[in-house]
Amino acid sequence: MLMRTRNTPASLLAAAAASRPRPAWAAAARRLLAPLRALAWAWLVPGLMLLLWWLAAREAWVPPQVLPPPVEVAAALQGLVASGELWPHTLISVQRVALGFAAGAGLGLLLGAAMGLSPLARDYLHPSFKALAQVPVLGWLPLLMLLVGIDEALKWLLIAKAALVPVALNTMQGLQSVPSRYIELARVLGYTRWQRLSRVLFPAALAPIWTGLRYGLTHAWLALVVVELLASSEGLGFLIIYGRQLFQLELVMAAVIVVGAFGWALDRLLAAIEARLLRWRREAF
Repeated sequence: MLMRTRNTPASLLAAAAASRPRPAWAAAARRLLAPLRALAWAWLVPGLMLLLWWLAAREAWVPPQVLPPPVEVAAALQGLVASGELWPHTLISVQRVALGFAAGAGLGLLLGAAMGLSPLARDYLHPSFKALAQVPVLGWLPLLMLLVGIDEALKWLLIAKAALVPVALNTMQGLQSVPSRYIELARVLGYTRWQRLSRVLFPAALAPIWTGLRYGLTHAWLALVVVELLASSEGLGFLIIYGRQLFQLELVMAAVIVVGAFGWALDRLLAAIEARLLRWRREAF
């Protein structure tokens, strides 16, 4: 049964206003305000968390020895920067992540490409790889400490393992998800195997491969902090454990903020590179 709608004066005015073309200045203003609106939404939750932290410290909901006020944490962070103590620790952590991530991501790309392109390699390697990937980073720590000690090699190996798994899995799944009609078209055009790989398969699978790299970097950064907490005498993770040993929670919170800021900055850097590499894609929303 069809329902009849009543055309009231208010609904007619609203419909007329919606159908009226908007002036050019309004569209330009909307474009200019869109980034500010997105920035405001992005900072809403951190702002509320900071406000809650400040209230909790001001009203003494949590003892100051456990939760120092934001002002003291800011002062500790400023002291780290002014004394020059922050940069050597940050540089060491970044170097460890860079080396471990490069090794893990490189091996992950090769392994994922082998499993994604060759059914034989997938049959041989994928079950064992999935089983080993289920072991967390900390699960490998005792064995690797016996094999390589607690020097830099231990940190590189654990960071590389953390990066390897998401990179390999996303590379394999990305290559497997390339539509078969692309490959058939390349064969019809007479492409060689190298041309099919370089012009069809890898460009079509670039988005999931890059997603794997972003996940790999995130996991590598998390693994770095864990490794430096357990077996290190320098680095951002060491700053956290050093502050806890001295019961200087403001130092712990300052180091945590630096770790989060650097991790966020690295992810944003990869996101910007991804947007440039995949600028030919059309967004659905």
